[in-house]
Amino acid sequence: MTKKVMIAGTFDILHPGHLFFINEAAKLGDVYVVVATDINRQKYSGHSPIIPEEQRLELIKNIKNVKEARLGRNDNNTLKVVEEINPDIILLGPTQHYEIDELKFKLQDKNLGYIIVKRLKTVYNKYELNSSGRIKLKISDEYLKKKD
Repeated sequence: MTKKVMIAGTFDILHPGHLFFINEAAKLGDVYVVVATDINRQKYSGHSPIIPEEQRLELIKNIKNVKEARLGRNDNNTLKVVEEINPDIILLGPTQHYEIDELKFKLQDKNLGYIIVKRLKTVYNKYELNSSGRIKLKISDEYLKKKD
């Protein structure tokens, strides 16, 4: 039986690093993606995504190695979506700000301790614009140059 691999992220301004993350997860099993809601992105990072949640979700749903994608939750019960998907593995991205031990503890507390939690070690850096943040900065810089 194929393993269920859950990944999560904002996926704002898709770039090759996102595809790399999804493709690496696919090497472990069927990929289930949780796309952060606009509200949660604002709450946890201090700024809203550029691309609205429904549009980001549609893009992720249409990536080749994605078995299923859904929006995350806006309440404080983020582990509820983990219970719903019931993955065998949770794969964290290399730059995601989530501590593996903290997540394992929370999973154990919800009787989900059987879920394997891993972090992808490799950062995809083939191109200079390897993050949504870098892409946003370049757009901003180009815009400001044209204003001068």
